[in-house]
Amino acid sequence: MTKFIGLVGYPLEHSVSPEFQQAALDYHQLDICYETWETKPEALKATVSKLRQPQNLGANVTAPYKEAVLPLVDEIDEWAGLVSAINTVAKRNNKLVGFNTDTHGFLRALHGEGRFRPRGKRVVILGAGGVAKAVSFALLKEEVVSLTIANRTFERAQSLVAALGNYADKAGLELELVAIPWQEAPLARMLSRCRLVVNCTVMGMKYGSEEGESPLTAHLIPEDSLVYDLVYNPPQTPLLTLAKGVGARTLGGLPMLVYQGAASFELWTGRQAPLDIMFKVAARSLNEKGEGKWKREK
Repeated sequence: MTKFIGLVGYPLEHSVSPEFQQAALDYHQLDICYETWETKPEALKATVSKLRQPQNLGANVTAPYKEAVLPLVDEIDEWAGLVSAINTVAKRNNKLVGFNTDTHGFLRALHGEGRFRPRGKRVVILGAGGVAKAVSFALLKEEVVSLTIANRTFERAQSLVAALGNYADKAGLELELVAIPWQEAPLARMLSRCRLVVNCTVMGMKYGSEEGESPLTAHLIPEDSLVYDLVYNPPQTPLLTLAKGVGARTLGGLPMLVYQGAASFELWTGRQAPLDIMFKVAARSLNEKGEGKWKREK
C-alpha cells in the first residue's frame, strides 16, 4: 500500500519541499508520496489528526504552525521540547512524535555554505517565531557572546530572551541576551556591532503577504557581516539584494531547507538522504518557477 508524507503550512505556493523530497523517495524506490497539505488555521487540528491514519508516515510543518502543533502530537523529542517548536512529525509505535531538524539545517548551512563560525560573535535575529527559537538555541550552543532578538511584537522577543536566559544559566553559558523592539534606533545600535544577521521572518517570501519587502533598509546592514536570510523563494530576496549592495556577505535559505529536509527524510524512512539529488532538484524547481538562479556552493 502506498504511504504518504505531508507538508503542513499556509501558504505553500512557494515551497519546493515536495519536489526534492519526492526525488529522494524515488531514489530509494520507496512506495511513498510526499504531498502538499495546505492548511488554514481552523483546519490544523484535523490535518494533524489525519496523520494517525495507517497510510500516513508523518509530515513536515512550516510557517505559521511550528509552535501550534506542539499540543497536537503525543510526544516531542528533547530538542523540540527545548526550543518549543516542531518542524517534523514522525510515527513511533503508532504515536505522533514531534522533532525539530531546523537547528541541524541552520548550522550545517551556516558552517558549510556560509563558511561562518559563530563562537565569540555578536548576532542579531529578526523574528521570534518557531524557526527563530531553533536558530537562537543553536547559536547559544555555538557559544556566541551576544544574541539580540528583534520582533514586531516586542513581548514575543522578551519571552524568547527569557527562555534563552534560563537555558544559558543552567548550561553555565555567559553571554549578552537582549530583546529589542522593531524600531530603527535600537536596531541600528545592535546591528552596528554584530557579525551575523539572521532573518527568521517571512518578509520577502514569494506569494507571502510581504512579498518584495525587506526587514531591513540598506543603511542598517553592517557591511562586514554575514546576512543569512532563511527565506529561500525567491533565492535572491530583497534583503540579500540590499546586503550585497553594501558589501556584506550573504547566504540564502535553500541550503538550510534541504539540510533540515534531509534530516526529516531520515527520521521517516531510516534511509540515508541523497543530498546531491535533493539539492539538484530543489534548485531546478526554483529555477523552473522563474524565481532566479540558485547554484550550490561547495
